[in-house]
Amino acid sequence: MSAEPTSPPVEPDASGGVYVNGLRVVLTGRETKGLDVVDDIELRLRPGEILGLVGESGSGKTTIGTAMLAYSRAGAAIDAGTVELGGRDILTLDARGVRAMRGHEVAYMPQDPAAALNPAIRIGRQLVEYLELRGEGTSAERLSRAREGLREVGLPDDDEFLARYPHQLSGGQVQRVALAMAFLPRPRVLVLDEPTTGLDVTTQGLVLRTVKSLCESHGVAALYVTHDLAVVANLADRVAVMYAGQIAEIGAREEIFHSPGHPYTRALLDAIPHLSSARALSGIPGSTPGPGRRPGGCRFHTRCEFAVEECGAREIGSVEVSPGHWVRCIRADELPSWSIETGDVPDTDPRRDRDIVLAVEHLDVFYGRKQVVFDVNFDLARGEVLAFVGESGSGKTTSSRAIGGLSKEWKGKVVLDGHELARGARQRSAEDRKRIQYIFQNPYLSLNPRLTIEQIVKRPMELFGLAKGKEATDRVVELLDAVALGPTVLKYRTSRLSGGERQRVAIARALAAEPEVLVCDEITSALDVSVQGSIVDMLDRLKRERGISMLFVTHNLALVRSIADRVQVLQAGRVVEQGFVVDVMENPQQEYTKRLLENTPTMR
Repeated sequence: MSAEPTSPPVEPDASGGVYVNGLRVVLTGRETKGLDVVDDIELRLRPGEILGLVGESGSGKTTIGTAMLAYSRAGAAIDAGTVELGGRDILTLDARGVRAMRGHEVAYMPQDPAAALNPAIRIGRQLVEYLELRGEGTSAERLSRAREGLREVGLPDDDEFLARYPHQLSGGQVQRVALAMAFLPRPRVLVLDEPTTGLDVTTQGLVLRTVKSLCESHGVAALYVTHDLAVVANLADRVAVMYAGQIAEIGAREEIFHSPGHPYTRALLDAIPHLSSARALSGIPGSTPGPGRRPGGCRFHTRCEFAVEECGAREIGSVEVSPGHWVRCIRADELPSWSIETGDVPDTDPRRDRDIVLAVEHLDVFYGRKQVVFDVNFDLARGEVLAFVGESGSGKTTSSRAIGGLSKEWKGKVVLDGHELARGARQRSAEDRKRIQYIFQNPYLSLNPRLTIEQIVKRPMELFGLAKGKEATDRVVELLDAVALGPTVLKYRTSRLSGGERQRVAIARALAAEPEVLVCDEITSALDVSVQGSIVDMLDRLKRERGISMLFVTHNLALVRSIADRVQVLQAGRVVEQGFVVDVMENPQQEYTKRLLENTPTMR
């Protein structure tokens, strides 16, 4: 197959919507001037339709989303193209026109809902004030609209709720207030930038159903930016897959997920865990090249297993492989058959022998005088992964922090190899601290930005007297190889690394202590599926080759099916169900567990 460079044709029609044509955003810095962030972008968003925009970090998804509000981040500028809305190009509006358009005709919902709300102003006042700024209606009419907006997103509309501050709401409530605010002026277009990242599956499910319902009922065209393909599979009408600033594939949801035509799309789908079966997850070799580092020809060819010489020799255009399904690949009709079941593996055998390394007995945890975790009991075998799952506030992280010695306000027993551990890490011996290592959710906060990667990973060796000097440096190189980073990052500081790379450093640092148990607290919650796949693959290898046991805290039940052997389900600080993953997933006994499974996005 061969084609001249071209993009899917986008023709405005009478049905309304927004049309992105030939969009190009470039960098403006002295060293990077003219390098494209995104290029040759052609999109149509129809009224009532949700278009999912997916791809790895650095692919340009958010750049496209913000360009639809005539905005580009500092150090970048919109260089070419049009964004047509209501018969006019919003990129040609003056500053006053842009201010009038934003929020009113094109609304934006950020990843962090707290960024959309003022923490010092009550919820009701913020909603009313938003309408005041638009000069809409009388005071009574604005208050009535605010109450209606809250009801639409499933929130109370009484005076007590209106009088709350943002910090008095749960994460899901804050997200829905932000959604209500976005829909108040009845926009034509809604840009949602990773709006459910970090939410538990129940809250995520509620937010997604609300988005779908509001878009359909109000005829709003929505662009849903995310790295979570499972969410898109359950929400979007059409899907665009981005890679290195270009759209690699676009088509109807069913086409993309059941007949992907681009090798990159296939690789992303292969990295997704499934709720219905365990999978051998893996990442995509290499990383997404940024501006100035992108190869000629097909931008994916340096990471593609199907690449031939022609792929890197010339610019690659999009070809239509079926009606409305466009792929930027010259080998789209030569690729072997693909199945969404690729990579399925057997579940852990419940009858296997278990050598217990860690036992937790009658764990009660307190915040001051308030008890938040009640009588948690479990054991963990060598080379075994136990998952803690549940909604936000269920006690998963609180329990794990007590076990890791990061909290002293608890009662009960934590027994490691027959030896009872002290409550706080400072009261535990160096040997006890070495044997249980904690990996935090946010690698941006858990790694010292002033230290080099070598210093960060070497520190546990020095603290526990395991190695020093050249021996320690050699060991750091081994660990960086084990987490697929390599020695090239030794002298880097964390500012030069992506989120996934920082998380690998955090894992390497934990492994430097030669632990027997790793406590992993939501360590993949904000990562691309490809990075998540590579980290899960690495953790599985560590479990098999080194016999390391893991307590894996997560709200992602599909991931639990692939990484864990056993699972404990927590609700309001209590264990409501536990057992081997295959038993709990396929035959849940508790209504709470069934609800979590029902709200988990599935690929099949």
